[in-house]
Amino acid sequence: MSAPTAAARCLIVNGDDFGLSSQVNAGILRAHRHGILTNTSLMVTAPAWREAVDSAREQPALGVGLHLTLVQGRAVLPARNLPTITDADGWFADNPTRAGLRYFFSPRARAEVRAECRAQIERFLATGLQPSHVDGHLNLHMHPVVMDAVLELAAEYAIPAMRLTREDTAAGLALDPRQAWAKRWEGWLFAKLADRGASAFDRAGVRHPDHLFGLHQSGHVDEAYLLGLLPRLCPGVTELYCHPAMLPCPEVEHWTPAYRRDLELEALTSIRVAAAVRDHDIRLVSYANLSSTPGAAH
Repeated sequence: MSAPTAAARCLIVNGDDFGLSSQVNAGILRAHRHGILTNTSLMVTAPAWREAVDSAREQPALGVGLHLTLVQGRAVLPARNLPTITDADGWFADNPTRAGLRYFFSPRARAEVRAECRAQIERFLATGLQPSHVDGHLNLHMHPVVMDAVLELAAEYAIPAMRLTREDTAAGLALDPRQAWAKRWEGWLFAKLADRGASAFDRAGVRHPDHLFGLHQSGHVDEAYLLGLLPRLCPGVTELYCHPAMLPCPEVEHWTPAYRRDLELEALTSIRVAAAVRDHDIRLVSYANLSSTPGAAH
């Protein structure tokens, strides 16, 4: 595909948690082969990550980025190298707020975070896949400490793009008004982080889409939501991130029991959604389509 243009309405549909389980892998691949999913983010320490890599090699049109995992997951580096940020078995904290505070206030934690980010990038690159972008599990890549580390490493390893997690909260509430106060708080927090991030990305020459959806709808991107979202897309490149999977799945039940990943998969492969993409002249692209062409994306 060629680079998007400023006048076009382009959509990256990214499936997070690639590698979490065979069922998640199967859902992402089905949504790509039979639906609108164009990109995915690989967790290189998750139980089924090697299976995910093998599958991705057979799907040349599927963009694959790194789903950097620094919470609710296991580290690449041994636990003895990360005594501040993992337990004795190499597991990160389950609570992202607690982890984020530790990463911010502890100099030792900051050094360990940077070392682990490097290790995850190098494990990804060792697969032979070319990273389309980097994002973070639970969007922890937007944390100032993590972001600064990743931006330094992006220059070193020629990573072209990152997710800028900033969603139009008013638009999100218009699509689904449930949990309004939680979404407003989430929107305010990530807007602050994204203001800093946008400037930092631009200084580093790291690309990012113009718009994003999925933050306020994690685990609940169903058909009705997509049919409401597609007509609202603005010119430029929008990322929609989602979490499809085939169920049942023990890993999904453990980590995200409230997510309706099965409904997300149904939505991404819906005939009505595919028709809406065509009817609204929306161009499906991947992170690999972002370029340095002025006006294509930031």
